[in-house]
Amino acid sequence: RLQVVATVALFVVGFWQVEGAFLLIPVVALYGAVQTAFDASYLIFARQYAARLERYINQQLDDPVLIAAELEKSYLFPLDDMKIVTAAFGSSFSYFSFVTLFFTALGVLTYSFGLALGLPFLDAAGSGWTLAYLSSLSLVTLAALLVGWWWFVAGAGERRLRAILDDRFGSASKGDT
Repeated sequence: RLQVVATVALFVVGFWQVEGAFLLIPVVALYGAVQTAFDASYLIFARQYAARLERYINQQLDDPVLIAAELEKSYLFPLDDMKIVTAAFGSSFSYFSFVTLFFTALGVLTYSFGLALGLPFLDAAGSGWTLAYLSSLSLVTLAALLVGWWWFVAGAGERRLRAILDDRFGSASKGDT
């Protein structure tokens, strides 16, 4: 991943006495988080459609020969349940959930360490720069968190998909996807 290479490079450059490089780390970490969530949204989109199409075909055949959606539900994560992007909890917790949370934790740590290491450089530049940088970073971070919560955790994205899929293929119970 480009974000990982860029982050490592920025840490190296920052420790190589170009301390301003640390201030780019939170931006790259946040970009990586949003890009990863964007990729996950396509995974959820594809799974929603494929699961519903598979259920429809199985109903037409009167024999459940297509089982990919059932396998994905068990192996990856269930659709339509509350989750953090693709991290399900409880009995639905999987390795996929672990990786999602692991990447999230590493991203938060990277963001935090980059910010902490860059603050002395920012303070030396003057309070105007500190205020501008921290305000901008806070605004973009808050926007990413709020939109991510709305789309994934609150389920707005999957509700949009379900509305169209329910209209075309009929309503599916939570256990079907």
